[in-house]
Amino acid sequence: MNIRNYCIIAHIDSGKSTLADRFLELTGTVEKRKMQEQYLDQMDLERERGITIKLQPVRMKHKEYIFNLIDTPGHVDFSYEVSRSLAAVEGAILLVDGGKGIQAQTLANLHLARQQKLAIIPVVNKIDLVNARVAQIKEELSYLLEIEPERILEVSAKNGTNVESILERVITDIPEPKKTSSSLPRALIFDSTFDQFKGVIAFVRVMNGSFKRGEPLKAFATGAKAEILETGYFSPNLIPSSSLSEGEIGYIATGLKDPGKIRVGDTLVVGEPNQSLTPLEGYKEPRPMVYASFFPENSDDYDLLKDALEKLKLTDAALLFEPESSAGLGRGFRVGFLGMLHVEIISERLKREFNLPLIISSPSVEYEIKKTNGEMLKIRSASMLPDPSHIQTIAEPIVDLEVITPSEFLGNVMELMATIRNRYIATDYLGKETAVLKYEAPLSEIITDFYDKLKSVSSGYASMSYEPKGVEANDLVKMDILVAGDPVEPFARIIPREKAYYEGRAIVAKLKEIIPPQWFEVAIQAAIGGKIVARESIRARRKDVTGYLYGGDVTRKMKLLEKQKKGKKKMKEIGRVNIPQDVFLKMLKR
Repeated sequence: MNIRNYCIIAHIDSGKSTLADRFLELTGTVEKRKMQEQYLDQMDLERERGITIKLQPVRMKHKEYIFNLIDTPGHVDFSYEVSRSLAAVEGAILLVDGGKGIQAQTLANLHLARQQKLAIIPVVNKIDLVNARVAQIKEELSYLLEIEPERILEVSAKNGTNVESILERVITDIPEPKKTSSSLPRALIFDSTFDQFKGVIAFVRVMNGSFKRGEPLKAFATGAKAEILETGYFSPNLIPSSSLSEGEIGYIATGLKDPGKIRVGDTLVVGEPNQSLTPLEGYKEPRPMVYASFFPENSDDYDLLKDALEKLKLTDAALLFEPESSAGLGRGFRVGFLGMLHVEIISERLKREFNLPLIISSPSVEYEIKKTNGEMLKIRSASMLPDPSHIQTIAEPIVDLEVITPSEFLGNVMELMATIRNRYIATDYLGKETAVLKYEAPLSEIITDFYDKLKSVSSGYASMSYEPKGVEANDLVKMDILVAGDPVEPFARIIPREKAYYEGRAIVAKLKEIIPPQWFEVAIQAAIGGKIVARESIRARRKDVTGYLYGGDVTRKMKLLEKQKKGKKKMKEIGRVNIPQDVFLKMLKR
């Protein structure tokens, strides 16, 4: 069987998409005149940011071999895309940036590949860079992989230097798909998309048997039944073929119109599976780490938002959402994500692909509440927190955090770590120049702007990855924000008690700047339980009630000013502040 299935794994910006471009050129899969940079990155968003967001499969021919390549994302938020790709292949090219060396996602993706027992081809890219540290990086890689440095390839994907040697190593080092004795057709779904004519299109790796057009199809987990409308492969566009056989990677058009019927990680079988047929081991189910509320700016767009989220869920297995409503913002959805870049990408795709302007709440994590009566609750926003007198403990998610940094920035990184709650575990070294710092930290401390700060203190060289570790009870409290004495639910948040004063001061100071002045003085307060921890006042707008007077006794002026003063006092007692929608938007922008 002359088939080789493999993927490229690396840290973000190591040159994966550029290497894939060279493969497409070398194998003649894409004509030279049609070739463009980042060819496999189909989304405008991917090209603008220079990052891969969606995994992208492609079939190539080299000598007498068929190569099935899956180009994977590198950012920590999209590691679930990598885990899906690894379940569908036999080998991986581990690509390392010749300037930056081994980074956090290099290690995280290598760990995933080793769990799947994949053959690994180590490659140092960007050897054409002036600051390339090829010898040092090869030494670090040989220590990490326990191989001789001579086994590590040196290439420049940009210039095409030595790229053909990778293809030769794919043939020799990556095993062909295992032949199985079972002829009962089974295929693993590793991604899916939606077409208005062909319905749900499942991206599959065929493990046993073959799939042909017109055959009855069944999904194991959902029980969904369909008839195969079309089979084919990626070149990288969809190219129909008569069938898909064992060991091949391709697509199956199901004709199903309900996106929820086909799940990533599920097994497709032909006809009714008999009792002896078991589902394939998929990848582990992605668990959202971060939650944010999405509300349409126009409340009439609620159904459009629901439809858009369902379509995005089809191409993004890690996206979870449930309806919720808010007094200030109307009906919307509580959406689960894998990290802050994931939040950014999904909100941007909703704006661009579905033309939906959104209001997005502050991201938060999922807390576990133990009530005094022993009942356990899971909450995803401060508004769901029960009465403090009924709470025994609040537990928050903890992660194992790994930060990789050149030794020269070690001091800066440790200073940054001191600004967040953490538990130091260890410092390891890769070679002489690269340190690996290990910590345990609450997820809430690192989801917002920690990554940006880390890049800032290390001149862009440090990188991080994290793995969920479990939950831990901490001294956490709900902070309410009161405007003119009324609590405003969307501004409430759960924070550590020790940070209450600083957080409160920052929020009320920002609100003072962005809430428009009213006809009476407005107090903005941050409160924990009944205790006010911070306060600011917005001065009242003042109408010149004496402007029309000319001359005359001063007591007439005093009378009018006194009347205005009494009116403002009364208004302050009974007046309500109507907070405009743009205030919520400005509060969410950091």
